[in-house]
Amino acid sequence: MAGEIKRRVFLRSSAAAGAAAIICAGRAEAAPDRTNASGVTGYDYRLPKIKKGATLLFQGDSITDMKWGRNQKDRNHYLGHSYVYLIASRLHTDMPEAKLSFLNRGMSGHTVANLKARWKKDALDLKPDVLSILIGVNDVGRAIRSKKGVDLEAFEADYRSLLAQSRKANSELKIVLLEPFVLPVTRLKEKTAWDAWRGQIDKIRPLVAKLASDYRAILLKTQDIFDEAAGRAEPSHWIWDGVHPLPQGHELIARNWIEATAKAWA
Repeated sequence: MAGEIKRRVFLRSSAAAGAAAIICAGRAEAAPDRTNASGVTGYDYRLPKIKKGATLLFQGDSITDMKWGRNQKDRNHYLGHSYVYLIASRLHTDMPEAKLSFLNRGMSGHTVANLKARWKKDALDLKPDVLSILIGVNDVGRAIRSKKGVDLEAFEADYRSLLAQSRKANSELKIVLLEPFVLPVTRLKEKTAWDAWRGQIDKIRPLVAKLASDYRAILLKTQDIFDEAAGRAEPSHWIWDGVHPLPQGHELIARNWIEATAKAWA
């Protein structure tokens, strides 16, 4: 593991009047040094600036899905147990006065074309203020199983359609795009499989970066994040089958998501 990372804990102060505020960097108390294999500071972070009452929508495939409750009246399970749950739990705790609403609409097995087919119902009609998308690994998986490469033109066109519709519906929409990612674990440890999967992922990543630039979105370089983490602890520590993160992998995404949005939306 890499060296120690000094953290400052940003605490919330509760005044008698019930006001809450983040202790700024100059007033934060230093916490003991800790070792952090992820390379991302744990609770030493600024909070993203999100308007009061905002709706945050997370879209994607099984990595986002993680069995979120389709019965939204069941508040025990409505967000599932992916990085979405972790982001929501932290921001709800640190920003209770913001009264944020979190929605998970990830669907296991879906590709960008599947997102496009359900975009009105599962995105536009929900009127999000923040839209976060992680998609692409199923496009790769299907392409490899069919012994073809990902149709990059179709992938970009479908993805661009989602973003164009969303931006048209809300010109002030805040967008976060996450790269698809893989690590050499289980079935992907074999060289031929790894070369195929990582090769296709690396063709999609520049398209996601281009779309992020075109639509003024935050780009979360998730593959780079997992590559770095895999250099600090073995790949199987973060992802159990090459594609789906373990709890600590979801925490890695959540920390970086908050860190990136706080920096961009400060």
